[in-house]
Amino acid sequence: MYSPPELELDLTASLYDRIADALVDTGYLILPSALPETMAYDLYQHLRAHRDDEFQRAGIGREQDHQLHGKVRRDQIRWLGREQSSVEAAYLDWMEGLREGLNRRLFMGLFDYEAHFAHYPAGAFYKRHLDAFRGQTNRVLTTVLYLNPDWDEQNGGELLIWPEPDSETVMTRVVPQMGTLVIFLSEQFPHEVLPASTDRFSIAGWFRVNASLNNQIDPPH
Repeated sequence: MYSPPELELDLTASLYDRIADALVDTGYLILPSALPETMAYDLYQHLRAHRDDEFQRAGIGREQDHQLHGKVRRDQIRWLGREQSSVEAAYLDWMEGLREGLNRRLFMGLFDYEAHFAHYPAGAFYKRHLDAFRGQTNRVLTTVLYLNPDWDEQNGGELLIWPEPDSETVMTRVVPQMGTLVIFLSEQFPHEVLPASTDRFSIAGWFRVNASLNNQIDPPH
């Protein structure tokens, strides 16, 4: 169905307003279908076309502190890049629009966005963790897009989110259904990926501020 450009602009602005309001009010938002449906399925098909050896085992920490730790996480990742495919470029362009929209509304100073595909084989998990620690990183806003068509809730693989680091009560459970987008403040919400009984796919990403030194973005991925 054809949508006039004016309508598309209104819908996009409305979505940015909704995300900005939620970040101010609660610090997080779960959107069942934020992206164009065709984009999500294109990303899924693109992801499934990759060979297993194009993914690398994920670790914890970054740069010199990076290490593999099978007791903490067991997913496999591949970083996205505009030069790698038009599908990845389209997704990164969508996130660039969101970055600009949030900066206009919230003055967050979001500088750039990085993201990777994540494949969780059956039984893989990621224990409770924070994506950023206050004053120690430039990741400020986390996004997770799920790419699992016809996901059965009995497969498991939920994302658990806690309201704060010391909380013992789970705030929300997110079923990794196709097209669902989760956005939350990186420093505020601990989260965990539960094991699933089948392959589970997503794109994890982070908006960053520019904590640069000698014109080098700190830290690079």
